[in-house]
Amino acid sequence: MSRICAVCSKGPQVANLVSNANNRVKRWVYPNVHTTRYTLKGDAGNHVHRGKVCTKCVKAGKIKKII
Repeated sequence: MSRICAVCSKGPQVANLVSNANNRVKRWVYPNVHTTRYTLKGDAGNHVHRGKVCTKCVKAGKIKKII
């Protein structure tokens, strides 16, 4: 399953997990995405889309959620 935002295309990142002994192990950091029905803010036709949107796009007002 894809963990990519449909609006800003934010995806998983690779980071280091650092122990107390300063050992570094690669790990994945996933964005907080939720499957929602939404319309785009600047869309004049108000077409309803369905996809995964990150919470930063929802808070920033880039989309309008359809309930």
